[in-house]
Amino acid sequence: MNGLYDEFKIAVHSVWNRRWLALAVAWGLCLLGWLVVALIPNSYESQARISVEMQSILSDKVGVDARERKKNMERVQETLASTINLEKVVRGTALNRSVSTDRELSAKVEMLRKSIKIKSEKDNLFEITANSSASNFSDAENAVLARDIVQKMIDIFVEENLSGDRTETSQTIKFLDAQLAQREKELQEVEQKQAQFETENLGLLPGVGSISQRMEAARAELGQIDSQLSQASASLAALNGQLSGTPASIATPGFGGASDGSARGQLAQAEAQLASARARGWTDGHPDVVAMKAEIAALRKQASKEPAGGGGYRTPNPAYSSLQSMRAERQASVAALQARKNVLQADMAQMASKQSLEPGVAAEMSRINRDHEVLKAQYDKLLTDREQIKLRGQVESETDSVKFRVIDPPSSPRSPAAPNRPLLLAMVLIAGIGGGVGSAFAMGHLQTSYPTADKLEKASGLPVIGSVSQVLTSAQREIKKKKMRFFYGTSGALFGVFGMLMIVEFIQRGMVA
Repeated sequence: MNGLYDEFKIAVHSVWNRRWLALAVAWGLCLLGWLVVALIPNSYESQARISVEMQSILSDKVGVDARERKKNMERVQETLASTINLEKVVRGTALNRSVSTDRELSAKVEMLRKSIKIKSEKDNLFEITANSSASNFSDAENAVLARDIVQKMIDIFVEENLSGDRTETSQTIKFLDAQLAQREKELQEVEQKQAQFETENLGLLPGVGSISQRMEAARAELGQIDSQLSQASASLAALNGQLSGTPASIATPGFGGASDGSARGQLAQAEAQLASARARGWTDGHPDVVAMKAEIAALRKQASKEPAGGGGYRTPNPAYSSLQSMRAERQASVAALQARKNVLQADMAQMASKQSLEPGVAAEMSRINRDHEVLKAQYDKLLTDREQIKLRGQVESETDSVKFRVIDPPSSPRSPAAPNRPLLLAMVLIAGIGGGVGSAFAMGHLQTSYPTADKLEKASGLPVIGSVSQVLTSAQREIKKKKMRFFYGTSGALFGVFGMLMIVEFIQRGMVA
């Protein structure tokens, strides 16, 4: 511990012996540092906070939800520091006085881009900060300029959100109108082409009335006609058989023969009833027809045993006449069915010859329909988008969808934000004193002198008998005192200059305020 204390005393003694060197270095470093600090321009900072409130109910209903509004605000925040907006700031503040060429304007814009900061504190709270340190302006002018820059940025912020949205909406609607007109023209051309193609290839087009469907319908109808023709032919054959077994005329007894209950009169009535029943469509299996046949058979046996009357005569058989009428009707039906069958077979042969053309026509029609559907979908989508954007623009412009409120107006700086000149002046003083002490200490180690007898004994390896202290005369003591007074005065002057610089700094700040 004593060794460390001795070393400390030796170091202090070494510095003290070279105190003039330390003082000179301290003065030089302080003057140089204070000059550098004085050359640093003051930078004045102005801040403002604005709130953006989004409270519209209609905007949510028409698709302008909170996420989209937040996205729009982020977009405005990013584009707020664009070159165009910064040029507006330069033209609208005192910076315009020092701008005469485009190059100078670009330099001012780059300076503003570095000095302006826009920060989003919350979803709807923004902070705008601007620094001004123009060398050609005084401190008071820089303070006013910083406030004017922030105020101009607020004006642009509001303008970009209000008029910018209207301009963008107007341009979008104009673009959509042009696209709608173009799509409408193309849609009309496709519809005309579609109508003309359908007219020219009506029988070959797929869908209702195409060759394939007409062939299927003809085959189905031909099958029905074949079935109906078979039934009609069978019915005609049966009717011909009945007609061959029915006499064309019947014997009629003399006057009163039928009324007196003879077998021939009853037979004639029974045959007439049977003919009437068959005319109504009754078949041979009908119970009444079976009973009539049995009765006719019995009456014929009785009539054969009766003597022929002298006054009888033969009359046309009504049953035979009815069967002839029915046969004519059946023959006409068969002929009509056969004619219809022939027509269908001819049509099917003609359609079969055209069926080879149907695939190409169908493909062309499909292409035309596909183009029409695509254009129609695009037209409907553009029309929906235009109406929605138009409604959104009306909601944003005619309602309070976005409200701007300045929470903290642009501040008027009273003191420079940078540099912290009092701190820098103090740091320069400390660095100067430290540099002076360090230089004196280093000089003491570079010179080959021995501050104590022990140091000399260790360096030489010889025993040291003793040491002689410095002896000063009265004149030397007086000179030494004068030098010490001068040293203390010079040292005090260093601190005095520091104090004077601090006073000047605070006076300048007061002048800005």
